[in-house]
Amino acid sequence: MDGVMPIKNRFSDLQNEMVTWRHDFHEYPELQFDLPRTTTKIIELLNEFGVNSIKTKIGKCGIVAEIYGQKRDSGRAIGFRADMDALPVSEMNNFSYKSKIENKMHACGHDGHTTILLGVAKYLCETRNFDGTVVLAFQPAEEGGGGAKAMVDDGLITDWNIKEIYGLHNLPNLQVGEFAIKSGPLMAASDFFEIIVEGKGGHAALPHFSNDTTLASSAIVLALQQIVSRRISALQAVVLSVTGLSTDTMAHNVTPDSVRITGTTRFLNEVERQKMPDSIENTAQSTAEAYGCTANVRYEFGVSVTDNYVENTEFAIEAAEAVVGPSNIKTDIEPIMAGEDFSEMLAGCPGAFIFLGNGPSASWHNPSYDFNNEALPFGCSWFANLAEKRLPLE
Repeated sequence: MDGVMPIKNRFSDLQNEMVTWRHDFHEYPELQFDLPRTTTKIIELLNEFGVNSIKTKIGKCGIVAEIYGQKRDSGRAIGFRADMDALPVSEMNNFSYKSKIENKMHACGHDGHTTILLGVAKYLCETRNFDGTVVLAFQPAEEGGGGAKAMVDDGLITDWNIKEIYGLHNLPNLQVGEFAIKSGPLMAASDFFEIIVEGKGGHAALPHFSNDTTLASSAIVLALQQIVSRRISALQAVVLSVTGLSTDTMAHNVTPDSVRITGTTRFLNEVERQKMPDSIENTAQSTAEAYGCTANVRYEFGVSVTDNYVENTEFAIEAAEAVVGPSNIKTDIEPIMAGEDFSEMLAGCPGAFIFLGNGPSASWHNPSYDFNNEALPFGCSWFANLAEKRLPLE
């Protein structure tokens, strides 16, 4: 890498130890808020490192730990977050630390994120080369469970008086030793919908005696795709994806009474987001009516746009430059339409979210994905630099 500056030597020394932690998390993945083994191990390590305080059950099972600097004259606190939960995915890898739990897998790299924050905790407890308090937030249920909001609602920002907060996420196919970040919208708002189409079932050989919900549902799916293409400006980044279609029967010769349609919507613009529930409902109901059926729509707002603060993005870039040099930081990245509930923490105080290179790899949520161990020291060094630059001793 051109212009690379050394990662902190301590993290190179800790590499093998951190890999052991990560492999352990990877072998025993847990989901959403049900993380007893994961949280127990994290708490044991934090106590071993000598953090100043640990509070558990923040956001159901989240962990908040404090590390005090050599001085606390500044009275300031900075927050760092890592997500802990895995996904309901069956792993297809064959390495020695493959998941031992059926249909549970760290397929998004949260095992790596947690390990990075633990490495930072060990380093900061050893050095304490800062003036103030570093607050570490180990978050449950990032994968659709609302874990960030649960922690914020339990006082993560207010009770610990956090003035700015930072997080990272690995990015497949960004080279190890590179970071990517931009100010403003970085990741999309993410919502979900369910449509229940009801009609009159019957014998499939006699469709004229039925109100065919399968046909009506097929028409609804096609009509939904026209919301984005024909009702929203092409200059707006909006995604509507139908992800599921199921009936109340599996028989080949029965027209079902009902069909369930599920899907997700993604936005970078809050105005377009607020219009979507009515658009889906009107489209589904009017289309169903044309086929003699009815449609009931449930729309659920998920996470908001992950919107980086301009000033804090500059702080994040400065900390990354001290690790890898300016040429290895991508600031021209396009927003990603995946959702990230770190947005809930950014709604509580200023901060920024950055991508960490994972090297050539399978994509997030893929059964062949794996976090790249070589990325660990880079993520640790970035967090450590933020602590020392944002809470300087001098």
